[in-house]
Amino acid sequence: MDEEPRDMRSRNKLAVREAIGEAALRLAVEQGPGALKVVRVADIASAAGVAPRTYNNYFSSREEAICAVHAGQARRLGKALRARPAGESFVDAVVAAVVETFATPEPDRAGLAMIMRTPELQGEALKAFTMAEEPLAEAIAERTGVTAGDLTCQVRAAAIAGAVRVAGRHWLDTTSPPPFATVLRAALKSVL
Repeated sequence: MDEEPRDMRSRNKLAVREAIGEAALRLAVEQGPGALKVVRVADIASAAGVAPRTYNNYFSSREEAICAVHAGQARRLGKALRARPAGESFVDAVVAAVVETFATPEPDRAGLAMIMRTPELQGEALKAFTMAEEPLAEAIAERTGVTAGDLTCQVRAAAIAGAVRVAGRHWLDTTSPPPFATVLRAALKSVL
């Protein structure tokens, strides 16, 4: 479900989607708190080097486009967990996968703050994390040797996603915070 596309056309589509998402977030951060009132689809499309019609093929709203980078990270978490060494403990594998996915490199504080502190974007970010729970639950099931769809795996996936969101808020609210990876590890320790 969270595999990288194998054919050239799918890879190109993913690259266009990522370029639009990166442009949307960059423009929103540049415009500041009132960005949703001033950043237009045509601006995002132009910054990404695509036509507005192409933008509309990938995103249904500016909010979705602005959150696309973080949504992509959330979707890749299951793949990152699958890629961890088989002999690694479950907890160590989850922590390493989360840190690799969300803290390598260190997130852009301004972009994360824009998403987590703008009410119109918070819902879109929550939707992205919720959609990523199923692939993560499937990866947890594979890792722990239980049946896909197992309730425990689904709860663990939701708890991990929640820990990442709370860690992000805590990191943003802390003056002179430690590296985000440190905050993530502490948050995950609470749920694993």
